[in-house]
Amino acid sequence: MTAKKLIVTPLIFILVLTGCTQKPKVLIIGDSISIGYTPFVKESLSSKFAVFHNPGNAQHTGTGIDSIRKWVENNHWDIIQFNWGLWDLYYRNPGNKNPLNRDKINGKITFSINEYKVNLDSIITVLKTITDAKLVFVTTTYVPENEAGRFQNDVIRYNDAAKEIMKKHSIAINDIYAKSIDIHKQYGLGSDNVHYMKEGYKEISKLIVSYIETEVKLSEK
Repeated sequence: MTAKKLIVTPLIFILVLTGCTQKPKVLIIGDSISIGYTPFVKESLSSKFAVFHNPGNAQHTGTGIDSIRKWVENNHWDIIQFNWGLWDLYYRNPGNKNPLNRDKINGKITFSINEYKVNLDSIITVLKTITDAKLVFVTTTYVPENEAGRFQNDVIRYNDAAKEIMKKHSIAINDIYAKSIDIHKQYGLGSDNVHYMKEGYKEISKLIVSYIETEVKLSEK
């Protein structure tokens, strides 16, 4: 009996580990908005997918260019969902007393629309050389009118620019912007803040989960 246990137990352990690794792996790349909803996505998809987020905050497309290989290489990913935008269209003024340097009147934008498009194009070019994962771009969420470092209409312009690049590369687009407006108005942190309460992130996660479950077909990679 003892000998059999010594043989069987390791086999069971190996099978359990193998079962875990058989789930398709999803990597979410994005800023604090994605950091906020990823735990809910992970929980909702736990029976079907293994969901991860890039380490830390993906910030703007400049950070993406510098870090994309480190985040993606040396791992097999089935789906990579990514977004940049809120940091790209952000106006900063180092002389501003605001601790976040937010200043859309006297500040300097992080990346212009053209720079944003060029950066996205570069990131996607790298992604296509280092992974065969199904790529999904998620549009940038709502910017409330009194946000000190961002113009409300810029997010629409940057989303349109991103869609051009995604169509150029035949990348799937999960357009959550319109629905994020109502979510923010109900569960946002106010008219001067792009972030959400816990309930807001949970609502946004449903848009992510629904798209992955119904629209992303791994066989199309």
